Amino acid sequence: MLIDGACHCGNIRFALAWNGEADSIAARACDCSFCIKHGGVWTAQAGASLRLRLREPDRVSRYAFGTHTADFLVCARCGAVPAVVSRIDERLYAVVNVNAFENIEPASIQRAPSSLDGESERARLARRQRNWIGEVEIVEGA
Repeated sequence: MLIDGACHCGNIRFALAWNGEADSIAARACDCSFCIKHGGVWTAQAGASLRLRLREPDRVSRYAFGTHTADFLVCARCGAVPAVVSRIDERLYAVVNVNAFENIEPASIQRAPSSLDGESERARLARRQRNWIGEVEIVEGA
C-alpha cells in the first residue's frame, strides 16, 4: 500500500510503500522535548521503502540534538516535521510522522507512548537498523 504524507505547506512530501495493508499501523509517541513540542508520532516498517521529495530544499532545516545521529526534517515555511533520517554505515534510514499522513484513516493508527531515555548510542543505532525504513530516497526540487 502507498501512504502519502506531507508537511502542512507541501514543501516536504513523502510516498511510503508499506508492505501489506495499512489497517493497523503501530506508532510511537516519543516523550522527548522535541517530539512533544512538534507533535512527533513516528512509524516505520523495516521492509518498507520511502521516497522523500523536498520541493524547495533551501527551505528544509535539518535539526539534530542529543546524540546527533538523526536529522529531523523541519519545513522552514510551515514548521512541520514529517520525517527523520539517520545515516548508519553509509545507509540512510528513516521514520515518518503519522500526523503528516494524507490518505490513511486515523483510526488505523495505534499510538503508544515511548521513552528512549537511557538508551546508549550503540543500542539506538542498532534499533534503527532493525526497525526503521531502510530503503530511503531523497529527491530535491520540483
